[in-house]
Amino acid sequence: MSTTPASPMPAAESLTVMGAGLVGSLLSLYLARRGHLVQVYERRADPRRAGFQEGRSINLALSDRGWRALEGVGVADDIRQVGIPMTGRVMHDPQGNLTRQPYGQAGQAIYSVNRGHLNRRLLDLADAHPNVQLSFSQQCLHIDLKKQNLHLLDTATQQEHTEHYTRLFGTDGAFSAVRGALQKTDRYDYSQDYLEYGYKELTIAAGPDGAWQMEKNALHIWPRGQYLMIALPNLDGSFNCTLFFPYEGVESFAALQTPADVSAFFDRVFPDAVPLMPALTQEFFEHPTGSLVTIRCYPWKYNDDVLLLGDASHAIVPFYGQGMNAGFEDCSVLNDLLEQHGDANWATIFNEFQTQRKPNADAMADLALYNFAEMRDRVADPRFLLQKKIEAKIASQYPGRWTPLYSQVTFSHTPYAEAWAAGQRQDAIMARLMAHIQTEADFDQPAVQELVQQEMGAQ
Repeated sequence: MSTTPASPMPAAESLTVMGAGLVGSLLSLYLARRGHLVQVYERRADPRRAGFQEGRSINLALSDRGWRALEGVGVADDIRQVGIPMTGRVMHDPQGNLTRQPYGQAGQAIYSVNRGHLNRRLLDLADAHPNVQLSFSQQCLHIDLKKQNLHLLDTATQQEHTEHYTRLFGTDGAFSAVRGALQKTDRYDYSQDYLEYGYKELTIAAGPDGAWQMEKNALHIWPRGQYLMIALPNLDGSFNCTLFFPYEGVESFAALQTPADVSAFFDRVFPDAVPLMPALTQEFFEHPTGSLVTIRCYPWKYNDDVLLLGDASHAIVPFYGQGMNAGFEDCSVLNDLLEQHGDANWATIFNEFQTQRKPNADAMADLALYNFAEMRDRVADPRFLLQKKIEAKIASQYPGRWTPLYSQVTFSHTPYAEAWAAGQRQDAIMARLMAHIQTEADFDQPAVQELVQQEMGAQ
């Protein structure tokens, strides 16, 4: 992939990006570096200004697909300096015992990055580019697809205005106004599926002098069967925690009505975390409960005028840490298609983009739901942990022929659909092998080795 801007085009177009979140700000940089003039409209106020309230503090896990996209605009090194590498999971059982599971090979890590910092940095870079114009507090009220007009409300002045667009890129999130306009067109496919779980953001405090009170370079998980809590490290020594919890039921948000309810529940279920969470009950009732939705739609384009990217076209639940990475990969894939077809061939580019990305986005949505069950339940199962060790042995024995599913998704650029198909084949193989394996040493038994050779030969 080219990491340098293309040579100036004879007739650079004026392009419009709706949404200045992570994907919108990165996309505007890609388009501007190709010589286009880019007008960006964002519903929220400028997050870089004092007094801005960040809607979500949830930390994000940057992995190889996201890094590749950031490298494409020359910002990866800058972001890496404010990310914390996480080389594996640390599971906390109800007694506080710890089990560690590496994410990949030695030297491989995903990075804990603060959403707000990353968004502000990308906006700074976009703002500094002469081809980018950022406009904040611009709520999209209506889009006239036929006339190619945006009807906007300036929420700071309460003035409405209409702006014409030549080409519109919808990067305005899961509840996209741009997609809302496409949904009104004939035979438009759209679905949204909510989990019966919400999430609550909490904090593990930094220790004395900003010390981390748990292992710094890990993603911490408290798997509890039907729910879980995770924690990602921050640079200041704290951890951002997220409780993923049913809305209703005996153990649910509905059941925790008072500070005493919350304290009793956490003392019983997450006893090793409670001493590290001095603001637990205050945060529990002050922080909103977020919902978890999977959104699928098609087509992602309208003629060669409008294209959806990121959550606007494929919002997923966060259990594989790939939402942002998939959105960033949208940007690098679009840039690759512009390199391939030239910046004037929008009809071909938009069509190829959705044809290529839609199956991969659907696969990633399935993978995220699959990983939810794994994280809340299976990572606490000794048989599952043994299976992961056996998979690592097979990968070592057959380099290049067996790559664990997590590594294909997180540490490669293998299309998500291919990774998911390979992962399902591997699951079937492991189900057959694990019937003959009770301990790690059993892997070296001649009968088991013969089975492994048969399975690998059949691949």
